[in-house]
Amino acid sequence: MLSVIKRGISKVKEDIKAVYDNDPAAKNLLEVILCYPGLHALVAYRLAHRLYKWNIPLIPRIISYLTRIITGIEIHPGARIGRRFFIDHGEGVVIGETTIIGDDVLIYQQVTLGGTGKESGKRHPTLGNNVIVGAGAKVLGNITLGDNVRIGAGSVVIEDVPENSTVVGIPGRIVQRIITDSDGNLMHNRIPDPIKCEINKLKAEIEILKEKLEM
Repeated sequence: MLSVIKRGISKVKEDIKAVYDNDPAAKNLLEVILCYPGLHALVAYRLAHRLYKWNIPLIPRIISYLTRIITGIEIHPGARIGRRFFIDHGEGVVIGETTIIGDDVLIYQQVTLGGTGKESGKRHPTLGNNVIVGAGAKVLGNITLGDNVRIGAGSVVIEDVPENSTVVGIPGRIVQRIITDSDGNLMHNRIPDPIKCEINKLKAEIEILKEKLEM
């Protein structure tokens, strides 16, 4: 039991450090502990998940429900979340029961890691390490996002994404390049639009054809 408590404290310390690493607005320890709903939801989840693994009935779901009321973040106690996970802002985040999240993952507000129906078994996404999911994005079904994947804000992802890829749009389309700054942070304002690119190509081809017809 003592070793379990020590591991739990160690994970919480890492979660607090993740806040500092990902949010430049974090000024001091007291502010982080008192004012970050993503951290509150994660600490409550880690307790609920431990009880869930011990097959204790009802109590883990009650913890999850109360946490949702307080923070606006719903994490099913059955989800598996790695180390240094950070939910920025957090309002409206939903993480389903069979979701698996790797280490050093960052997600923003209004993100859903959910299912697509009433199927049983593994029905929620698996996220690799160092994944970023932008605000309002929906990642649905038993799909896998590889390591270092970036999901643009508002995207809807319903298919597997290979590692080191950026996904944008509805449904999500793979851009196959990472748009980040020098620290590896997703630059949401510089994500390319694949549909616009294709339209521009067609416009260019039309202009070429018009010139040929006028000759």
